[in-house]
Amino acid sequence: MDFEALFVTKSSDGQTCISIGRAQSSQLPPGEVVIRVAYSSLNYKDALAARGHPGIVKKFPHVPGIDVAGAVEESGVYEFVPGDPVIVTGYELGAERWGGYAEFVRVPADWVLPLPKGLDFVDAMTLGTAGLTAGLCVDALLSHGISTEKGQIVVSGASGGVGSIAVAILGKLGFDVVAVTGKAHAHELLRELGAGSVVGREAVLADPEKPLLSGRWAGGVDTVGGDMLSSILRATKHSGCVAACGLAGGAHLRMTVYPFILRGVTLAGIDAAWQPLAKKAAIWERFAGPWRIEKLDRLRTMVPLKDLPMWFDRILNGEVMGRIVVEVGGSRVPLKR
Repeated sequence: MDFEALFVTKSSDGQTCISIGRAQSSQLPPGEVVIRVAYSSLNYKDALAARGHPGIVKKFPHVPGIDVAGAVEESGVYEFVPGDPVIVTGYELGAERWGGYAEFVRVPADWVLPLPKGLDFVDAMTLGTAGLTAGLCVDALLSHGISTEKGQIVVSGASGGVGSIAVAILGKLGFDVVAVTGKAHAHELLRELGAGSVVGREAVLADPEKPLLSGRWAGGVDTVGGDMLSSILRATKHSGCVAACGLAGGAHLRMTVYPFILRGVTLAGIDAAWQPLAKKAAIWERFAGPWRIEKLDRLRTMVPLKDLPMWFDRILNGEVMGRIVVEVGGSRVPLKR
């Protein structure tokens, strides 16, 4: 069979090119499960892959897309049969191997999760890796004993995919959330999602020369890194916890160890790609149950695969609010329960 896919290629002079073309099933990497893709999503990592980032793309041509929701087309294992609705996020999908910006993907069976009842394909990809990351961040805070009565939770980069979903989960759980964003037009939506207050970056960023700041936060979810993460950590109360998952603001921290050894602050690093499948499944089940986000549709913008290339620069430049859901097979892929 041949099918549509978005290709990233590199010319002999090192220039990358993005195009929509036809692929053959023989080009798919090895694996036990072939999935007919209904929807994927756009993540920062996908945009880097589309630009041929050497830390992500190992060989060309490449098909990005680190998220997939669709129906099993072929299966070599008893756990899945054709027609089963499934999701795949992370691992090597869209990075070391071809990803979800194609009508079909082939993956190892131990990367595949059944789509939880209560979620459809579009909702699953509105969440995607961003939602999983946000869920893991919130889980880290809860596991550390951070509760609603301990004080405010700060969420940086709150208008982005991870940040906005983290705000929605924390708000649903009853936390007093301070959402941090540089986008004035995002304030209303963030309050709708559950933020108690919305502030600009300048309200959180502080002089990096100060080893400690007044304790403001019981915990935090940082999607930015750099000076933002440093400022949050230095202003976290005793025994607080900050879950960190991003580096758009920088990969280095200008700070001392004082927050950690004088206040007992915990920095929890969050990686969604290589989490054990059972951990991913637990977070997904929460999204279909106690963490279900009622206004999930307010977070998404639907984009057909053919229009996706224009969005890569937008997400790299921080111009995207919420989540981009990529229509691949769309409604042509039936959701069977």
